[in-house]
Amino acid sequence: MPRVSQDQLDARRQEILTAARVCFARHGYEGATVRRLEEATGLSRGAIFHHFRDKDSLFLAVAEDDAAAMVETVARNGLVQVMRDLLARAVSPDTTGWLGSQLEVSRRLRTDPAFARRWAERSAAIAEATRDRLRRQREAGVLRDDISIDVLAQFLELAYDGLVLHLAMGRPAGDLGPVLNLVEEAVRRR
Repeated sequence: MPRVSQDQLDARRQEILTAARVCFARHGYEGATVRRLEEATGLSRGAIFHHFRDKDSLFLAVAEDDAAAMVETVARNGLVQVMRDLLARAVSPDTTGWLGSQLEVSRRLRTDPAFARRWAERSAAIAEATRDRLRRQREAGVLRDDISIDVLAQFLELAYDGLVLHLAMGRPAGDLGPVLNLVEEAVRRR
């Protein structure tokens, strides 16, 4: 029997995550049945669950993958850049899937205490990356200093959540660039 390399396993895992993201976004967590996951991935249930313990683990892996990418962007360029990137890709099917996954995470946080406990660590990483970036910006003299870092972070998080909801509801992206400019200007030193 031929051996499968770690690179091949990693590539297959990423393929499953990509297809599952779309399936969860399109059908929600409950509607993303194993049969639909099989159809979306083009793989058998055995192949899917070779990489993930169960559907819950698969969904959490999709959400974690999204959160890790977001933490990376926030640390490098800030939360407003995440919003700009999201807006630039608003018409892409991948972004639509990502938005749906974000809404599903929000719903599960409210309705599934076990999921909320598991998700807390990922959420904390995003919040900490945001606050670290804001602290660095303040030290560089770019960020206003009359408002606490925590309040600025909450303001940016609310703007982000609002943008995600706006786009996930299918509202037109239009030219929201000036709105993001306003958000960014609100946190900059005057």
